Amino acid sequence: MTVTISFEDGEVGLDWLALTDALAEGHLRSRAEVADTFLYQGDNTLLNRSAWIEGLGIAVKCATIFPGNTGRGQPAIGGAVNLFSADDGVLEAILDFHLVTKWKTAGDSLLAARRLARPDSRDILIVGSGTVAHSLRAAYGAAFPDARFTVWSRSRQSAKVFHKAHPDVTIADDLETAVRAADIITCATMATDPVIKGAWLRPGQHLDLIGAYRPDMREADDAALQSGTLFVDSRDTTIDHIGELKIPIAAGVITPDAVRADFYQPDVFRRTDDKDITVFKNGGGAHLDLMTCRYILRAWRARRTK
Repeated sequence: MTVTISFEDGEVGLDWLALTDALAEGHLRSRAEVADTFLYQGDNTLLNRSAWIEGLGIAVKCATIFPGNTGRGQPAIGGAVNLFSADDGVLEAILDFHLVTKWKTAGDSLLAARRLARPDSRDILIVGSGTVAHSLRAAYGAAFPDARFTVWSRSRQSAKVFHKAHPDVTIADDLETAVRAADIITCATMATDPVIKGAWLRPGQHLDLIGAYRPDMREADDAALQSGTLFVDSRDTTIDHIGELKIPIAAGVITPDAVRADFYQPDVFRRTDDKDITVFKNGGGAHLDLMTCRYILRAWRARRTK
């Protein structure tokens, strides 16, 4: 029987650390097959992202992007994730798009931080104050409960709204000063041009780059990528697809070999020196949606058997 899991129902009882453990377990399986398809009508878009992992199943994440909806007071993005059985292809669950995206995106970065950031990190800077930033405050807070959080945003008003939701988070006035002071910098913006400069980074920091998802988007400059050891969640969905790496590779600033490891290389995906600067690109492929769906469905079923 196919179940439908809403945002509110699906989020009950979820745990950020348990999710990262599930993502780590998923990467011990065979590498996922992934594919994206797009359909367009005018300014509107239908995006389908698919992943198939042997033994874990199939996920098809469907997103509709209708920019004109905002003028009518409706969400610009809608969608759902279809989760199919690995055994017989039967549709097991339909999960809320925003639920899966929230937990997948922040969980992806948190898994990297648990492996790459210094365990004694105490100052965490969130760059950007949108929807993803709220998830990052919760996710990073689970793994670094004693950390002090700061937020910086291009929009002072947006930063104030974020602070109202998270009163313990300090608003930074100057981005360079905030970056220099942080142990972890997690960046979730819609920037097309870099906002993080390598000249601001210091030994021992961890830089988490989330926002750039198109070939023309970047959040960190060339110096930032050259100053650190690079990691990605998946080589297949980042190196040739996202501007954060695609642009500097095309310019000869770095080579694909500069990426030390992805999540499918757990023995290599780790910090080796407290003085290293680690840089992680969160690409958020459909295989991570599949792993996240499996975790959410297991948690949802477990609650119903109690």
